[in-house]
Amino acid sequence: MITRRMLPDSWRRWPVTVRDLPLALVIALASVTPPLRGIGTQLGDLPARPFDALTLVVIALECLPLALRRSRPTLSLALVSLGFAIDQVRAYHTFAGAALAVALVSAGAHLDRGRRATVLVGSLAYVGLAVALDRQGSTEGVTGFATFYLLLALAWGTGSWLRQNRAAEAERRRHVAETARAAERARIAGELHDVVTHHVTAMVVQAEAARYLTAAPDRLDTALTAVTDTGRRAIGDLRVLLDVLNPDHGTEARAPSVGELHALVEQTRQAGQPVEFTQEGSPAEVTGGAEVAAYRVVQEALTNALKYAHGRPTAVHVHHGDREITVEISTDGPGARAAGPGGSGRGLAGLRERVTVLGGEFDAQRRADESFVVRARIPTGSAS
Repeated sequence: MITRRMLPDSWRRWPVTVRDLPLALVIALASVTPPLRGIGTQLGDLPARPFDALTLVVIALECLPLALRRSRPTLSLALVSLGFAIDQVRAYHTFAGAALAVALVSAGAHLDRGRRATVLVGSLAYVGLAVALDRQGSTEGVTGFATFYLLLALAWGTGSWLRQNRAAEAERRRHVAETARAAERARIAGELHDVVTHHVTAMVVQAEAARYLTAAPDRLDTALTAVTDTGRRAIGDLRVLLDVLNPDHGTEARAPSVGELHALVEQTRQAGQPVEFTQEGSPAEVTGGAEVAAYRVVQEALTNALKYAHGRPTAVHVHHGDREITVEISTDGPGARAAGPGGSGRGLAGLRERVTVLGGEFDAQRRADESFVVRARIPTGSAS
């Protein structure tokens, strides 16, 4: 079934010469219809000559080259100008003379090389046409010829203006594309940081704990199994994330959501971190930017808890509201290091930027006892 949208797409697949041909044919056919035979450009005010066999040749020479107005603008303008000159010298004054304006606009818009030479040669050719018409008894005068030249220059200038606008639009699109690529690179870098840091930190903590369990084979086996499971999850998450860099990846790439927080908390517990997890409300069925951001906030905060407050109780509270998701993660008392949340701060800084872009609020503070608290409020955009 052919739809309205398919027709323009199918038309654009045709060569540009074929797409430009209909306009040339319309002007040519209009020039030979009786109502328009006496209507045309009259440069020189010479007495009109009746149509003869040469008239059809002149009309074809003026109109048909318009099919080349975008693919070969210089050749198109030259042929149309030649036809126009013969039209005026022979005093046919056909409607096909309008093709000269179309050719000038198209040349101004699409000619890439030799623009100055084209203007110079065209101007000299116009002077020669004016002299020829004057010798035939034209009463146009210098003022009339100069006025017509200005009209031709206006047509060329219109094409040049269209060309500049097209170039500016192309530059704008290029800038937008570069900005989008830079933002996507930053997003992927942030995702890589979150995934790698969390999983590797958990594996390091689990491996450190396993060193002290050599005398308890059962507990050692459990600890090593936890390390293996964490590694597998890391590989799976990285594979999903790196698939985004594949140009052939699907449009429905998997993204983590707050619905997977139970697995994230359980992984942190296996690394030896006591975590109290509470969740209010129901997570959204469809993963969106707010859900992914909330997941990353919890993931980054738990990673910092493992690194800087290992073994200290950690509370995670997530509330799903109609308009927003609120997240709060806090530790109880100082940890193994007195660094507070964030380490280098790169992870939390990236989260703050992500939450702010979504229109939310993000705050990470270290308390006097060197415990820390991370809060985030992220609009879901689903308010009615």
